[in-house]
Amino acid sequence: MTTSTTGTDTLTRDALAVLQPGFAGTTAPDWVRRRLSEGLASVALFGRNVATAEQVTALTAQLRAERDDLLVAIDEESGDVTRLEVRTGSSFPGNHALGAVDDTALTRGVARELGRRLAECGVNFNWAPSADVNANPDNPVIGVRSFGRDTDLVARHTAAYVEGLQSTGVAACTKHFPGHGDTSVDSHHAVPHIDLDATTLNERELQPFRAAIAAGTRAVMSAHIRVPVLDPDRPATLSRRILTGLLRGELGYQGLIVTDGMEMRAISGTYGLEHGVVLAIAAGADAICVGGGLCDEDTVQGLTDALVAAVRSGELPEERLADAAARVRALADWTAGMRRSPALEGDREPEIGLTAARRAVTVTRTGPAAPAAGPVYVATFHPAANIAVGDETPWGVGAELERLLPGTTTGSFTGPDAGARALEAAAGRRVVAVVRDEHRHPWMRTALDTLLAAGPDTVVVEMGVPQSAPRGALHVATHGAARVCGTAAAEAVVAG
Repeated sequence: MTTSTTGTDTLTRDALAVLQPGFAGTTAPDWVRRRLSEGLASVALFGRNVATAEQVTALTAQLRAERDDLLVAIDEESGDVTRLEVRTGSSFPGNHALGAVDDTALTRGVARELGRRLAECGVNFNWAPSADVNANPDNPVIGVRSFGRDTDLVARHTAAYVEGLQSTGVAACTKHFPGHGDTSVDSHHAVPHIDLDATTLNERELQPFRAAIAAGTRAVMSAHIRVPVLDPDRPATLSRRILTGLLRGELGYQGLIVTDGMEMRAISGTYGLEHGVVLAIAAGADAICVGGGLCDEDTVQGLTDALVAAVRSGELPEERLADAAARVRALADWTAGMRRSPALEGDREPEIGLTAARRAVTVTRTGPAAPAAGPVYVATFHPAANIAVGDETPWGVGAELERLLPGTTTGSFTGPDAGARALEAAAGRRVVAVVRDEHRHPWMRTALDTLLAAGPDTVVVEMGVPQSAPRGALHVATHGAARVCGTAAAEAVVAG
């Protein structure tokens, strides 16, 4: 193990310590290993770093050979946002499915089993859960990542998730503070505005974060959103009023504050990446998430130099940078101390994800229809994936229905003529139409109109937020598109 920082001054070590960079490849690059010896205290894993669980375990062991107390972070919400199972789909349903069941013991158990799997792979810091209240059904980036639109429900499940995950020694990172649920803009592309009054913000958006803090969340992630009632000038990630005044002062939070990805256009496109990082630390953030896109040594060097230069110029107080670095190291100490958690040695629940997905399914029969006993045609209507979800992870019910109903065939469609093309491809066979957030996509609604007019026995499977009224001879709502949600939906289709 190497933890020596000989030859690296304290200021540079602190600047490196606050970064949580990503890297390319499924093994540790030489530059990352070298930076670990110079003071880098965290790394982040993305889908590009994952091949198998065994490979991730070897990767994290390789990294910890350089620094034993390393924080290894990942964006593993489960459900639609998965990195550990990016190529297969998640073994666990996401938040919206858990909220639909509304059993906090189940949520706690799912988070605990997920934490065990992460810990076994050497991952000790998870950028989850999302504590956003899904107040805006047209939200393009949160949706099924939220437990729901009821504040109390979101608060109690956020707390249960934090407790379950952290019982395994994996730090939770509750996001996206002060609440990203009432936006109609994706902060990956621009700065969303939330024009709420102080009362609504306090009683709705902030309640789940209060619950997470009370449950002991070790980290909170800031959102790149502008909330004029709190700060009319700067987004939360760069706002001292929000991070230091509200989160630290009014809410009394003392753990780690992490930024959302700093390459997101809400920050990099408005303030510039390097200046944005300086502003975030000055505002009260302790750790900088970067690497979802930029994942090279030059990025790490540029951000380190920017932080050091800001301290030397007086733009960033040296004690603020030192405090941020100390909080990162304190979290690393906690995870190191929790490494032999009793939760890792207790009874396993390997099927809890599928159990939860089955419980989350809602079946509505809107007309008489026989169960699907023979081959069907599965028409999956693909919306454009947001960046958080990505387009690498398979979803739907086709593969499972092919297994359950031999002879079943599938096709994927998008665009204004999707329904007509799906109907032609079905060639008279019964159709199972799979959608994701029908209410947000007029072309998808039109496609269903076409299929249902031609075939009243069409089955509709909604794998997003079931905001639209149920229709189809059988309507199956899964509340998410995880692999286990697809399995549960296919079982419901066959059962009728």
